[in-house]
Amino acid sequence: MKKAKVAIFGASGYSGEELVKRLAEHPLAELGCLTSRQYAGKKASEVFHWIGPRSPLASLEFSDPGMASLPSLGVEFAFLALPHGVAFESAVPLLEMGIRVIDLSADFRVKDPNVYQYFYKLEHPAPALLQRSVYGLPEAYREQIREAKLVACPGCYPTSILIPLLPVVRARMIRLASIVVNSLSGVSGAGRKAEMELLFVECNESARPYGLPSHRHLSEVEQELSIAAKEPVIIQFAPHLIPLSRGIITTIHAEPVAGLTQESLDAVYESAYGSEWFIRLLGSHRYPDVKNVVGTNHLEIAWRVDPRTGRIILMSAEDNIVKGAAGQAIQCFNIMNAWDEALGLGM
Repeated sequence: MKKAKVAIFGASGYSGEELVKRLAEHPLAELGCLTSRQYAGKKASEVFHWIGPRSPLASLEFSDPGMASLPSLGVEFAFLALPHGVAFESAVPLLEMGIRVIDLSADFRVKDPNVYQYFYKLEHPAPALLQRSVYGLPEAYREQIREAKLVACPGCYPTSILIPLLPVVRARMIRLASIVVNSLSGVSGAGRKAEMELLFVECNESARPYGLPSHRHLSEVEQELSIAAKEPVIIQFAPHLIPLSRGIITTIHAEPVAGLTQESLDAVYESAYGSEWFIRLLGSHRYPDVKNVVGTNHLEIAWRVDPRTGRIILMSAEDNIVKGAAGQAIQCFNIMNAWDEALGLGM
């Protein structure tokens, strides 16, 4: 089977490095280009010290994020592990070249440019592309991803929130106005950057909320919940930073509609995800645990009906760099090529 040659833009960040590691081992992917403004001209082995001298990656060099050489290299897919407001600069010319784009930034997730501007404080630079992008949540948009030229991979928090919520929202099992979400994320969720509040001494043995009341990931969460509900949905969301390197744990509370039972929740999740590669259904007997998913593309879900309050509790755990970023992007890449979704993802 023919390999697909790929480029990774922003390969030196946490998500970019995860893409390099996994795509280097992917049996049907060939790394053709790594870009980094910071490390242009350096060998990958000088930046990633886990690359040994005999590795095929040892002589691969970082380049400036230019476009001119990509067609001659035979690049067919480009992964953009770039900040929001920057990814579009690469996406537009790549698409014009006929290269399929898998974007890990937020630039193409939100369909309404006004909503993007409200949450990201930036006028959208390429609004014409918003309707062409496909939201890269395989469990919701697998068929659309298959044919997409531009895939907008979900954020880490939205993945941990949407996968538990979408089945019960579609089934109209909860009161939409009652949804309250609390998520706790490891420090790598902020990206590889030097900021005072992300230093070890500032984060270790501490936990704190941030980004309240309108964390920017709310834009895509509410968009996707509104699509599922076929009416506007606004939720309360409180993210927290905790002293882990990676991982997200999410707990969701909501009021059920009349007649909801533990058994009906079991049935709706089994129907939605029983045959999914990467979703672990824990039901009412176990709890999600970050240590069970770190380093994997799995997401764990559990659920409870609280007989005392009458509310339902939904829980999830994921690795924010894998299922919340690079792993999900590779899952989309596999779908776009009609390959086994688990290729390059350790299964």
